[in-house]
Amino acid sequence: MNHILKCHEIFKTDFVRGQNCHLYDREGRKYFDFESGIWCTALGHNHPRINRTIETQLKNIAHLGTRYPNALAEDAALSVLEAVGIEDGKCTFLSSGSEAVELGVQMIRRITGKPLLLTFHNSYLAGYGSAGQKRSDEWYLFDWSVCASADSFDYLDEIPFESIGGFIFEPGGSGIGFVKFPPKGLVREIVRRVKQAGGLVAANEITTGMGRTGKWFGFEHYDIQPDIISLGKGLGNGYPVSAVAMRQQVAEKLENDGFRYVQSHQNDPLGCSIAREVIAIFREEDWVERGNAKGECFLEGLKQIEKKHAVVKEARGRGMVLALEFQPQQNFLATTAYHALLEEGFLVGYYPAGNILRFDPALTIEQEDITHLLECLNVMLESAR
Repeated sequence: MNHILKCHEIFKTDFVRGQNCHLYDREGRKYFDFESGIWCTALGHNHPRINRTIETQLKNIAHLGTRYPNALAEDAALSVLEAVGIEDGKCTFLSSGSEAVELGVQMIRRITGKPLLLTFHNSYLAGYGSAGQKRSDEWYLFDWSVCASADSFDYLDEIPFESIGGFIFEPGGSGIGFVKFPPKGLVREIVRRVKQAGGLVAANEITTGMGRTGKWFGFEHYDIQPDIISLGKGLGNGYPVSAVAMRQQVAEKLENDGFRYVQSHQNDPLGCSIAREVIAIFREEDWVERGNAKGECFLEGLKQIEKKHAVVKEARGRGMVLALEFQPQQNFLATTAYHALLEEGFLVGYYPAGNILRFDPALTIEQEDITHLLECLNVMLESAR
């Protein structure tokens, strides 16, 4: 990989084929993908229905100019709006999650005209733009850990809600890497105060949407209905399509105000056909419920590991997003565990800053693969005593 920009770690470069949660390298060795690519293939690699959708659409038309949206865009929008629970809303389809979140941010700024947006201090929102930079003159970052176990929300009085145009809520609560979820009461109170002050609420569902947390979308755990919802990753099951869904009132204000946004692959028929098919598969095969059930079993297995091995500080998760956090000791770190598991053929996430292993397999993963990982973790941790 001498001609690929090295802007992140690269450990292996010879994967040539994928099937559900298995990847195969040039030598034919099988690996177990417990990251869903980068949390994208919620229905597994090489899904036959999605492949057929791609093949069929490619034979017709893949791309159109932004002035000529295909009927597939309307069909996909209806599917997304039904899934997120916004009746008579509107959508636009884009290419990446970062773009979808940033567009939602710009929509809120345009509508409210207020100087600040609110998000949790360790939220990951986007790779670029205002949502990516989170400059202090544009954002108020709130550390929700001060309210994690409190009965009152006095710390919220420090937030200048009169200057807050919107709350950008990442339901993972912590840059999704640490798998820590903010309290329901806190989120609901923030939403109440933001709305009371005339602001809007946007949900960043790039990593938490499409069944990842045991519900269709992470915001559903908090009994709130956002005004704007950004989707990505699992929406395309590996194909780069994202969406921004919004309430009708939001769309009307933007359209009446002459809001303009153009992107080369906006509402492309290929991406829209894939998004529509992914949602259909989720519905017809009940993958939200089935994935949640597998996640509960997976978490129980990790909890047993926590009880058995002193090196493990905590096992936690929600749906099919789970983590093992290790005790802060020098002789065994998450980095050590990651490389040991890679040698055994497992691809997992790891976060050195939190000493955490992260597991985000496809909802379609076989139980025997989960069992195999748990067995390997137990053997590996035996040697860490």
